[in-house]
Amino acid sequence: MEDLRRLATGTRWLATAALTLGLSATAACAPDVAGPVAPSPGLPVSPSGPVSTQPGETPTTSSGPGATRPGIRLVAKPMPDGSFDIVEDVMLPRATSILQVQLPASGEQLSGMMTKTSPIATNLRVLADNMVVPLASSSVTTTTDVPLTTAATNLRLTYRLSGSTVRRTESKPERASAAIRPLTAITESGLPTNLIVTGGELLNAVCPLLTETRCAVGNPPKLSVLQGIPADKALVVLQLDLPQPQ
Repeated sequence: MEDLRRLATGTRWLATAALTLGLSATAACAPDVAGPVAPSPGLPVSPSGPVSTQPGETPTTSSGPGATRPGIRLVAKPMPDGSFDIVEDVMLPRATSILQVQLPASGEQLSGMMTKTSPIATNLRVLADNMVVPLASSSVTTTTDVPLTTAATNLRLTYRLSGSTVRRTESKPERASAAIRPLTAITESGLPTNLIVTGGELLNAVCPLLTETRCAVGNPPKLSVLQGIPADKALVVLQLDLPQPQ
């Protein structure tokens, strides 16, 4: 009887060990459980690369570059026809009496477009330290200098950007690619720049002038553009679905 009890005990021990080993092997072979997805591209902060926003800042707040510290904040609202209504707030590190403005590049050599475009800014209005600046023309068709009435550090430009969008497919006419950049990007090349798209649905963003050209962050359907891009590299090709006509 004693031998039988020892045999039964040994059998139970072997069964328990085998079960434990089997569960361990199953866990080792099972696919990893999906965890949080890191934002793309997750670029490090460097003197020549994108600069992160300050703690607590979000793309939709009125703080950060262009609002409470030197930089540019561009808010672009896409329209059903492919144009953009744009508000561009600029805070300069020092006052200037001449504002240089420059349109986005043509899309013929831009990743995500590869089609010639002819950008133009119309209905331009400029405020310098909250004072209206008289303009010789309310349209911008080429790189030009805009003289200010007095030297200023805080600027606001409102305008409509047209001719910078390419429709991608006939079957989905709302699908488009568009190149945007601040008109004031050449005024101070190192200014951190936040670009915010409101309306439509952002599908992707490409920054051709950055080393890492992918510059969409977040997860679909809530994508946004990488924040804090240096002004001289803040040329962004948006891939988006334009809003439907109301």
